[in-house]
Amino acid sequence: MVKKTVQELVLDNCRSSEGKIEGITEEFSNLELLSLINVGLTSVADIPKLDKLKKLELSDNRISGGLEVLAERLVNLTHLNLSGNKFKDISTLEPLKKLPQLKSLDLFNCEVTNLADYRESIFKLLPQLTYLDGYDIDDCEASDSDGEGDGVDDEDEEEGESEDFEEEEEEDEEDVVVEEDDEDDDSGDDEDGEVNGDMDSEEEDDDEDEEEDDEDSSPAKGEKRKRDPEDEDDDDE
Repeated sequence: MVKKTVQELVLDNCRSSEGKIEGITEEFSNLELLSLINVGLTSVADIPKLDKLKKLELSDNRISGGLEVLAERLVNLTHLNLSGNKFKDISTLEPLKKLPQLKSLDLFNCEVTNLADYRESIFKLLPQLTYLDGYDIDDCEASDSDGEGDGVDDEDEEEGESEDFEEEEEEDEEDVVVEEDDEDDDSGDDEDGEVNGDMDSEEEDDDEDEEEDDEDSSPAKGEKRKRDPEDEDDDDE
């Protein structure tokens, strides 16, 4: 059945029947989270036995007692939110001592929070608690996962980030070395080009000098060649 596969059930802002829980039965055997925020509850007497339920949200209702039922039927409850209800005396919370797995309890906006030594009294009454109203006994705020294993995860993430950063630095250094090699090659090419260019220009100058010598030795166009005296003697003979 569908009810047996449901693990989270949220019925916030739905109207209860005469201030009692209605429609939730033991058929929700795998339910781990049940949220009944602002539904007008005055009693939790009709809550069924749910062995796997870990989180129960009952804030902003009108509950003032009767928590013995929770201790009897929700034996594995770890988080209980009763903020915004009508609890006035610490004695009304005493049944919660029978919830050995309870780690977090919220009582925001309940009159009981105005009592002197409220926090010290609750932690003394419920020694299994880790967090009361989001803070532990040393006033350290609770993390999203109740502080379990967060330090290890953070260290792993930091180590991973530092390793990635070192790899990026190594890659950048390799790129710089490659670029320097390319610049050396380019400078060598430029030097070779300059040398070759100078040699070519010198050869061109030599060729021009030779052409000028040839032009000087040959008669210019339109000029008659003068006959040497020897040539005239030959003609007379």
